[in-house]
Amino acid sequence: MSARLNSAQPYALGLFRIVIGLLFAVHGAASLFGVLGGAAGTNGGTIAAGTWPGWYAAVIQLVAGALVLLGLGTRGAALIASGSMAYAYFDVHQQMALWPIQNGGELSALFSWSFLLLVFTGSGAFGLDRLLARRPARDEAKAAEQTAVAV
Repeated sequence: MSARLNSAQPYALGLFRIVIGLLFAVHGAASLFGVLGGAAGTNGGTIAAGTWPGWYAAVIQLVAGALVLLGLGTRGAALIASGSMAYAYFDVHQQMALWPIQNGGELSALFSWSFLLLVFTGSGAFGLDRLLARRPARDEAKAAEQTAVAV
C-alpha cells in the first residue's frame, strides 16, 4: 500500500498546490476587484490602492496565488506568500489573542504553513515548472546529437 501511495505523491502534491493557489488568488481578486463578495469588511467593496498592508497583501495574494496555481516559479512565489501570511498572523491577528481560533487567524496560519510546505516540496505534478524544465534538456540532447564530434 505504501508503494502505491508513494507513486501517487507527485499528483496529490500537484492537486494540493492547485487548490491552495486558487484559494489564495481568489482572496486577492476579491480584495482588489470586489468580485466574489469583495474584500472582508467592505460590504462587497475593494481595498483602496496603495494602502498598507491590505492592498499590498492583496497584490501578493493574487500574483503569488496565480503563480502557485500554475506551478510557475512555485518555490519563490510560495516563499513570498508564506512570509506575507506569517506577517498577517503575527502583526494583525496575534494582537487580539494568542491562539488562531481566538484571534481569527486560522486562514493566515494555514496558508503560511501550506506555502512553506510548497517551498520545500516544489510544484509536484501538473506544474509549468516541470514542463519548462524538460524543454531545455530536450533541446540540449538534440544539439548534442546534431553536433559533429571532432577527432
